[in-house]
Amino acid sequence: MTLLDPVTKPVVNQFKTPVRWGVNHVVPRTFFRAAARRGDLQGQLIAAAPGAHTFELLDLFEEARSHGPIVSGRLTHMAVDHAAVKEVLSSNDFRTGMPSRAAGLMQRLGAWAALDVISPVEPPSLLVTDPPDHTRYRKLVTKVFSVRAVQQLQDRTAEIALGLLDDLDKRVSDNGGRPVDLVDAYCSLLPVTVIAEILGVPLEDRAKVLEFGTAAAPSLDMGLDWRTFRQVEGGLREFDAWLTEHLEELRRNPGDNLLSELVAAQDDGVGLTPHELKSTAGLVLAAGFETTVNLLGNGIALLHEHPDQLALLQQDPSLWANAVDEVLRYDPPVLLTGRIADRNTEVLGHRISEGAIVSTVLAAANRDPKVFTDPARFDVTRENAKEHLSFSSGRHYCLGAALARMEGEVGLRMLFERYPDLRLESGAHRRSTRILRGYETLPARLRG
Repeated sequence: MTLLDPVTKPVVNQFKTPVRWGVNHVVPRTFFRAAARRGDLQGQLIAAAPGAHTFELLDLFEEARSHGPIVSGRLTHMAVDHAAVKEVLSSNDFRTGMPSRAAGLMQRLGAWAALDVISPVEPPSLLVTDPPDHTRYRKLVTKVFSVRAVQQLQDRTAEIALGLLDDLDKRVSDNGGRPVDLVDAYCSLLPVTVIAEILGVPLEDRAKVLEFGTAAAPSLDMGLDWRTFRQVEGGLREFDAWLTEHLEELRRNPGDNLLSELVAAQDDGVGLTPHELKSTAGLVLAAGFETTVNLLGNGIALLHEHPDQLALLQQDPSLWANAVDEVLRYDPPVLLTGRIADRNTEVLGHRISEGAIVSTVLAAANRDPKVFTDPARFDVTRENAKEHLSFSSGRHYCLGAALARMEGEVGLRMLFERYPDLRLESGAHRRSTRILRGYETLPARLRG
């Protein structure tokens, strides 16, 4: 009897699950907690991040910055200055990948126990692959996910937003003017409807896709408890099964949508393998709305907290595009990302050894006073707001940046045009995830 025997395989998989949890979550969590107790800044950031508002981490960012553009800790290096973060993200001396796979026994155990369904943190995901595979995947996706295609979507996005605002009017009328949760009723529905149409997802599956996104969001984090870890993997398995069926349907009956084009897309006569296609499609689908939900929610909260800035936008609507970049700078949807040194190298004179992990803190880079004058001020007229690093940099620069900016501009502008007196109520909750940053609930009264 071999490990591939249908009777033995479930037993093996049963052992792989706790090993996968241990390698990717228990071990890193234990190390970072111990490091935090010893004063390690990276450990403190990881320990403090879940559930905390990004603004609660600003003192930690500045303490790290006081030690230089890169801080070396017990486990990793942490880049906090704009120039250092941009160089690490753009340099060919660094690669992507999960820190738990960085060396030795952990690498072998992680490879043996790897998840058998698509995951944003497992190859061939675009997030954790590098050239030449990453180049091939991105080139194919770019053909069907271009800036031009996004520009053509602007009118349709406005139509979708208008319909959602009409639904909000009806909901407010039906519930006697009581507060509504803007994340549930607007921030999530706008981007998921847009990306669903782009990828040919039936309208009736929109709620299901939202559930998949919510379940998968913590998969980017380290240190998950057993219950959350099992929920995440259960969500990923359901998403994998649904996406397999959806792609098969598009093969049988291709439509006028970008995912149908991706199914047929080829680069020099070579297309994506079934696994590559499913991984790429899954990432584009989930990433196509998850971070934009955060962008919209963060933007609503910031403009509510800064009525003087909202007044500037109402006086001069041409500022909305810049305002979206200022929201992205000030309260980014993604806290940080990691890289591993492929060779001995230097970043701004700081030596980094081969195999070392560098955590690039995007939210800290966006507050660098050497780049942004008075970085603690939220300013929709900021001339260089677009220099933020919230979409990363280099070859892993966010493929959906243009779409997110457009949806942010349309979504925020139309919401505040319809409800200029919108007032947030108590009861708002931030997401408990470390990497993805935004609101889980955002109760509001839409009219005074």
